[in-house]
Amino acid sequence: MSESYVECLVQGRQNTKAKVLMIFLIVLAAGLAFAAFLFGLFWLIIFTIAAGIGAYFAAQYINVEYEYLYIDKELVIDKIYNQAKRKRVVTYSFDKVQVIAPIKSYHLANFGKLSDKPKDYSIGYEDQPDLRYVMFYEGQEQVLLSPSEDLVKMMKNAAPRKVFTD
Repeated sequence: MSESYVECLVQGRQNTKAKVLMIFLIVLAAGLAFAAFLFGLFWLIIFTIAAGIGAYFAAQYINVEYEYLYIDKELVIDKIYNQAKRKRVVTYSFDKVQVIAPIKSYHLANFGKLSDKPKDYSIGYEDQPDLRYVMFYEGQEQVLLSPSEDLVKMMKNAAPRKVFTD
């Protein structure tokens, strides 16, 4: 039994909501600390500490990386926050994959346009040249990926009629 294994790490786009929340909480904590020392109110110090703790936890979700693991006809996608916390997002079986092709490939014409909200596990922006891929899964899901060349080769070896490199 031959096992195939490829691992690919992709830096995703920064989470702007978490960044804005962190900045807001830092400014709030600074303002509350100033007011606490100016007016000498102890309960404002408690809110200052709470805002500081909130800013710390918001900072944990700013930087996002995606790890693709290809193991024997399965694609596993993990999300890594700040290079510290890992979360398993989804596992895709290649038996249910319809097509994988570059985002501007003519092979995707039969599958229609990308829906309003495809699941984006890619770098998050259009690069030049655009190396993102689209995967149609079970006729329902559209997934954006940014795989490495090794990962694309391995997927093409596993499913040559489903994976296109144009």
